[in-house]
Amino acid sequence: MKKEALPDKFEGGMLGCALGDAIGEIAFRCHTIKDLEAEIEKTDVLIYTDDTAMALGLAESLIRKNDIDQQDIGDTFARNFFKEPWRGYASGPPTIFSLVKNSGCSYVEVAKTLFGGSGSFGNGAAMRIVPVGLRFFDSSHLYDKAAASAEVTHAHPVGKDGAAIQAMAIGLAVRTDPGFSFDPFDFVDKLVQKAKTDEIKSKLRLVKDLLQNNAPPKEAIKSIGCSVAVHESMPFSLYSFLKHPTSFKDCLYCAVLHGGDRDTLGAMACSISGAFLGIRSLPVKWLDKLENEEYITELARELLKSRSTSC
Repeated sequence: MKKEALPDKFEGGMLGCALGDAIGEIAFRCHTIKDLEAEIEKTDVLIYTDDTAMALGLAESLIRKNDIDQQDIGDTFARNFFKEPWRGYASGPPTIFSLVKNSGCSYVEVAKTLFGGSGSFGNGAAMRIVPVGLRFFDSSHLYDKAAASAEVTHAHPVGKDGAAIQAMAIGLAVRTDPGFSFDPFDFVDKLVQKAKTDEIKSKLRLVKDLLQNNAPPKEAIKSIGCSVAVHESMPFSLYSFLKHPTSFKDCLYCAVLHGGDRDTLGAMACSISGAFLGIRSLPVKWLDKLENEEYITELARELLKSRSTSC
């Protein structure tokens, strides 16, 4: 991977997340690629959801603190939520924000009390993780940085592991040159080696098996799942990328047109695809319609610039 490719990959990862999210939201009312493309064509502005809103908040905190600061991440999420509560947030984040405000406890302390004290293993931490995967793509501490950022809202070991592996996939995509021969099986193997929970490891191995057998998306969905649980949705997003590593559009269509948590599937799959292929792989017509495209691009550039200061 050449250093001069980093700006393209950082912008591709951030904007890919937003496009996958926004188009995934549209895909809830579509069944085919033709239907989805028609809906995109007649849509004036591609509006992203809480997935991207939280990714932007995470990027803002990273740029401001130049490291993972759990309190600042939580405070940034809360501020952004109260500015735009209509983004489609699930009940978890606003519940945490309210409990932190009323109890004086930290975000991590409160997150650990959810779901009977087990914490959440949803995909909310993985869907927003792209700034961490980009910022620390070549760091030996990437897994720990990602897990720490996840813990602000998702304290369950699977919730943290799923987010960290999604970040590892983004980091690996940044480090990999798309101009060379790409080995999807080696890509998965590297992630399996980093995973810490049986739930994530077993699903990653299943992704590899499905790819080796050239399994279609419908079969993959049945085997992996595509719910809001991170050990289902994150692996299917990875499958979508590895099934179509050379095409951002085909990766997106695979991720969002087979049911499940479509906007989040799109955000995760297209974060990896955008980080791998770079900004030039993203359709210009879509980018022109994406809300806050200039601000997202600015954050991507600031994330890259922040790497000049060691953490």
